[in-house]
Formats: sequence, structure tokens, C-alpha cells
Amino acid sequence: MEYILEMKGITKEFPGVRALNNVTFSVRKGEIHALCGENGAGKSTLMKVLSGVYPFGTYDGKIFINGQEVQFKSIHDSRQAGIAIIYQELAVVGEMSVAENILLNNELIHRKVIDWNLLYAESMKWQKQIGLDIDPQTKVRNLSVGKQQLIEIAKALTSDAKIIILDEPTTALTESDVELLMNILRDLKAKGVTCIYISHKLSEVLEIADSVTVLRDGETISTDPVGDMTEEKIITKMVGRSLTEIYPYEKRKLGDTVLEVKEYSVTHKGTGKQIIKDASFALRKGEILGVAGLMGAGRTELFTSLIGGYNNGKYSGSVNVEGSEKNIKNPSDAIEAGIAYVSEDRKRFGLVLGMDITKNTTLASLKQVMKFNVIDQAMEVKKAEEINNRMKLKAPNLEVKVSQLSGGNQQKVVLSKWLLNNPRILILDEPTRGIDVGAKYEIYKIIIELAKQGVGIILISSELPEVLGMSDRVLVMSGGKIAGELSRNEATQEKIMALATGGKNI
Repeated sequence: MEYILEMKGITKEFPGVRALNNVTFSVRKGEIHALCGENGAGKSTLMKVLSGVYPFGTYDGKIFINGQEVQFKSIHDSRQAGIAIIYQELAVVGEMSVAENILLNNELIHRKVIDWNLLYAESMKWQKQIGLDIDPQTKVRNLSVGKQQLIEIAKALTSDAKIIILDEPTTALTESDVELLMNILRDLKAKGVTCIYISHKLSEVLEIADSVTVLRDGETISTDPVGDMTEEKIITKMVGRSLTEIYPYEKRKLGDTVLEVKEYSVTHKGTGKQIIKDASFALRKGEILGVAGLMGAGRTELFTSLIGGYNNGKYSGSVNVEGSEKNIKNPSDAIEAGIAYVSEDRKRFGLVLGMDITKNTTLASLKQVMKFNVIDQAMEVKKAEEINNRMKLKAPNLEVKVSQLSGGNQQKVVLSKWLLNNPRILILDEPTRGIDVGAKYEIYKIIIELAKQGVGIILISSELPEVLGMSDRVLVMSGGKIAGELSRNEATQEKIMALATGGKNI
């Protein structure tokens, strides 16, 4: 089977940084080829070279498509050669319809006017190919992230793409959407379309890919058939060392109860629907309490309401922190009570992307860096440096905007922001989503260290190995209720899934 794509000796430099160093990357026609590496390994830079974002002349090396050298001077040139890239941040237009998005730049025009009937018919043809059975006139903003991703794939197919690049395609997808995407990729492969699959989720890589190339520090480490690889082998190649324990769990002596929630319910103000039903649980000092459940189980709704962040709900029940009942109406009340919450969507709710590291770090604790109601900049910088050094943040300096950091380092800034308040309770909602394996390990070590210091930690995660590997105890939610509780010794994926799907503990 011949190579459809060959990138040879690709070297790309930015001021003071060599992002790619003599990278070789080859993909066979009709295969699903995974590209793995830590954040900063050079994956995105390599794909930007391939897709024409970095035009010919701004890098060294050569690109061959079907054996012929190509020199892309723009994104348009790359598209003309049959290359389409679907970024993690989707490029759909929310106010436009499904059909308009799918056929964007390929509109069917008759006498300088769009033929809407033909447009919708053509859209349905492409939708059928990817199993998207919805009205083509539906506004895209009304669709789930999973369906928006399918629209991006359909858009790529309309341009007769021969190579489709998917960058972290399942980060925000439900389990059912992930399975649908996998089936579509298999179908595209059967039709001869080549896919480059970039993902931190190694279980998906091993399930869907034919081959895997690993980059580290801007260099090609290896290309191997997936059949020869395991998660451990890929991780070792990615980080340059063996992570003997992916989850650095340490048994600890737990303290007294720090948080107790009794018969807690949340009712949606508008619909009157009960979102959370009679939830009761306790958390001890130094304990890591895992929270598992399927999408829609109510995990995020429960814990955002506990910090006063779920504005559409009416609450009932009691919340006690160290034996004292708290009436938490908003996040400020939660901070005063010693509760910190790391959101699952760090870019929307955890960070101000246009601000630097220092200002993001002190955002939730401005009183600590103020004198006479004015921010003391020297004190602010000192506090930010101390906490970010503790987090082992990797950044040139604290004046860098957080938008320029990798996912793992952004998450460290979010943690720094909350830890500056010395919380007694730390709620972590999907704390390692979109983070590479090496950075995950560093986040896990931080979590363990905080627990050893007596912080009560609630770990909400959709990744069952993460819940099992890090938790002292696991709560399982289903349909807005706490369906069951499992100790570390008795918790298994099978038992968690049985409770999460409405069954009984097995």
C-alpha cells in the first residue's frame, strides 16, 4: 500500500524556539493514522504546516502527496490538494443552518441566487453519508457538540477531501457520540479516505488507528503498527520515561468530616423539573471522593449548585462545612465557606484568556494582594510566583497570556488561582480533560499532595480508570440521584457502570 502523504525533514522555527526538528511523517492511503505526543511536542505545528497555515517558505523540508512534491502557499492550496482539518475548536457558524454549514463555499447558485431546494437536497445526501438524520434547515447552534462535529466532517467530504485531520475530536463528546464518530471513521476508511487522528485518549487510539506516530520535543520518535503498541509503550515514547504508576495514589489517614450534604435537591425554576433528587453524602479531610456517572446524570449540576453557580435552580436540603450549616447563594459565599470549584470548561469559566498568568492566578483572592483597596503589584507578582512554582508551571514568565499556554499548564493556573485561597474543599470537574499523559500525571501528583495536606477533594470524571485510580471512595450518579457508593477496594468499572445505568450494585 503506497504512501498518500510524506513529510520529510520538516523543521519549523519561531523566535528562540525550534518547534519541529527534522520531522518525518508518512501516512498510507486509506489508513487511520494516529499522531500522539505531549502538549508542545509539535503535533499542531506539523499539521499547520501540512494544512497551509504555515506556508511554503516559512519552514524547511518537503511534502509529497501521492509521490508528487507540493508547496502550499495558503490554506486554499492545501484544500485544493484534498486536505481538510477539523480543529478541536469547531468552525461551524451557529446562526446558519446545517445545510449552509455543510455547503459553505460550495453553495448551489442559479442565476446568482442560491437554489435553496437544491441546497437542502444536496445537504441531505452528505448527511446520509455520515448518519446525520436531521432537518437540514436546523440552526447549528441548537445541536450538540457531537452533531456539530459530524457537520464538520460532512463539510470536509463536500470538498472531496482525501486526507481528513481530526484534532482531539472526542474531547467534548458523549459516549454515544464517540461511538458514532468511530463508526463514521471506519466507514470513511472503507471508502478509501485517509484520516490523521490526534488524541490524548490512548484507549481510542488503540481502538481506531492502524498506525501511530509519536512526536516528542519537536522530533519524530517512532511510527509503529497499533498491533505492536500498548498504552504503556505509547506513554513511554511520549514522555521519554516509563510511568510505572499512571495514577500515583497513596493511602492516607483521613480526618474528620469536612463537608456533609443532606437530602439536597435542585428544581429547575422554569420547567419545575427536579434536576437533583435527595442527594446525601459526606467528605472527609484528606479524602479524594470520586464522582462517576453517564452524561446527563447530574454530576456537574449537583456540584455547581453547591457553590451557588447553578442560577436556574431552587435548592432544598442542607450543606454543612466542618459542622456549620452554610447558606450558599453564589460563588462568593462558597469561597467564604472554604469551597473551591475547578470547572470542566476551563476556557469559559476558569480563565480570562486575554489576561496574563499573574492576573489569572490572583483573580479569586484579590483581597490578599491589596493595600487600602488598591492592588499591590509587587505582592501580586510574589504570590503568583510562589503558587505557580509550587504547581511547577512551565512558562517563560508570568506575563504570558494564558491563551498561549498548553492545556496542562492552563489547568495548573486554574488550580493556582483556587489554591491561593487555601480551600478546605476542592471540587475538580473533569480536571484532566484535553490534557496529555505527562501533564495528567503532574496534575494527579498535585491532587495527592493536596489530599495529604488535609484538603477534602471531590473528583468528577468521565474517565473510569481515572476515578478508580485516584479515589478513596466513589459516588455513582444516575438520573439526578446518587445511585450508590463504592469503597476503593470494591469499586470496578463493571460495578460503576451497573449503578450508572440504573441497575443495582453487583
